[in-house]
Amino acid sequence: MVEQCKNPVLVVLANWKQEALLTLRIIRKKGPSQAQFWVFALFLGLLGGGAAVLFRTGIESLQALVYQTDNVAWLYQNVDRLAWYWIVLIPTFGGLCVGLILDRFTQDGRVHSVADVIEGAALNQGRVDVKAGAASAVASFITLSTGGSSGREGPVVHLASVISSVVSKWIRADGVTGRDLLGCAVAAAVSASFNAPIAGALFALEVVLRHFAVHAFAPIAIASVTGAIVSRLALGDNPEFTISSLTALRFYAEIPAFMILGLICGLVAYAQIRTIFFADHFATLVQKALHLPRFLRPATAGLLLGGIALVFPHIIGVGYGITADALFGRLGFWTAVLFVGVKIIAVAITMGGRMGGGVFSPSLMIGALTGLAFGLFATSLFPEQSGSATLYALAGMGAVAASVLGAPISTTLIVFELTGDWQTGLAVMVAVSLATALTSRLVDRSFFLTQLERRNVHLAAGPQAYLLATFKVAGIMRSLNTDTEVDQEACAELIAQGIYVEPDDTLDKAMPLFEQSGSSIVPVVSFTQKDSPPTLRGAVFHVDALRAFNRALAAVAAEEHS
Repeated sequence: MVEQCKNPVLVVLANWKQEALLTLRIIRKKGPSQAQFWVFALFLGLLGGGAAVLFRTGIESLQALVYQTDNVAWLYQNVDRLAWYWIVLIPTFGGLCVGLILDRFTQDGRVHSVADVIEGAALNQGRVDVKAGAASAVASFITLSTGGSSGREGPVVHLASVISSVVSKWIRADGVTGRDLLGCAVAAAVSASFNAPIAGALFALEVVLRHFAVHAFAPIAIASVTGAIVSRLALGDNPEFTISSLTALRFYAEIPAFMILGLICGLVAYAQIRTIFFADHFATLVQKALHLPRFLRPATAGLLLGGIALVFPHIIGVGYGITADALFGRLGFWTAVLFVGVKIIAVAITMGGRMGGGVFSPSLMIGALTGLAFGLFATSLFPEQSGSATLYALAGMGAVAASVLGAPISTTLIVFELTGDWQTGLAVMVAVSLATALTSRLVDRSFFLTQLERRNVHLAAGPQAYLLATFKVAGIMRSLNTDTEVDQEACAELIAQGIYVEPDDTLDKAMPLFEQSGSSIVPVVSFTQKDSPPTLRGAVFHVDALRAFNRALAAVAAEEHS
């Protein structure tokens, strides 16, 4: 009788709740099924797209507040409303806030970025540091709102990876599932940022996961489309730049010009990358020489940016206003050339000063300016055989950005989706392909992979170079109390020669020692104190290391071809 008196709706809801909790327990224990994974992809598409939209609108709102203008896209045209000291103080104060946040919430005092997402995908089962990632998102938000000369897309990608890492940890996802979830979140974020669902999906596969596995494509595409829908509902369905009516290509005759432009853009991208790394290295030397607290480094960079902005206010923020001016041909040759140089310096100060933000939007701006300058020169030399100079700006925009990111496929599509101009694909593809081919030879394939290489994370060369770093010696070694006897005399001789590893070392340190010593074992030791003699704990056998490495290579090949 009691059961009959219950509200049937409440009974149904209670049953649904019980089934949902049971399903979640199964997912956490065994991982999601294929159908359930697609639900997670949709969920991450909503979260990643929503995060991108909120990040963008938040920056625009705060920027409008601090710079006293509603037209943030063309912010440089309205800066003169402010007193000169505000133009200097705003980025300086923003840098100080960034420095305090990073000093408190990160171990190394730097903003985490797309490079960390790539590293997390390759070496950490598709996960990134959540605490440092959240702090980096806030730092980049402040940087972009207060005059930092960088882009918003990189921070959005990292913010999406933080969200996917939380989900992966919650459902205890394995490496393959974690990487796929990461790809879904990144695709949604890029798609929402650019209103470019095709490019968003390919960016996640090409740049972050660095493979085009068939099993990952469907959920990543679902997430990317979801992110684009979120963006279109919130911001409208319009290309960032509409220039189709202004571009015209005189086929065949102009192709050599676009080939030359591609090579020039490759060199400009190389200059941009190297200038950023030089600025970072130089700033580190100055910081050490002056014993400057690390939280003051971004503030110093902000002060320098404020000084530059007094003369060149176009460096402030993302720079889509100047990019649009270049694509519409509103700038002269020398103005475009000058703006390229100043923007490269401003981006280097921002990144070298560890203020935060990404490199994609600045690369679009630098590329558009480079292309416009080249186009104005080329069309003036051969006016009879030339189309519009703005087409060169479009091609240059894609070429520099693709070279910096090391992503020719997704960047080409982003350019098309940003502009809505699909008729000039040949020119863009020629410039992009030559630019990326040149830049990838001068650096370690891309800006992000070069960043990782500078941290001794060797992803550029492929799995055979970085997989050894995923194995701790402690998980491979044979200890002294195992059934397989460790030759302690041989270990003692090797230790005397300085040939040994510690349990927390990885196999990328152990493997060269096998060849160096000619031995089939490498001793594993520990130190009770800093200056104490080493204590033998066991040994790594060459055959065990090779077996683990071969299994890892097989797993990577299986994932990439599944």
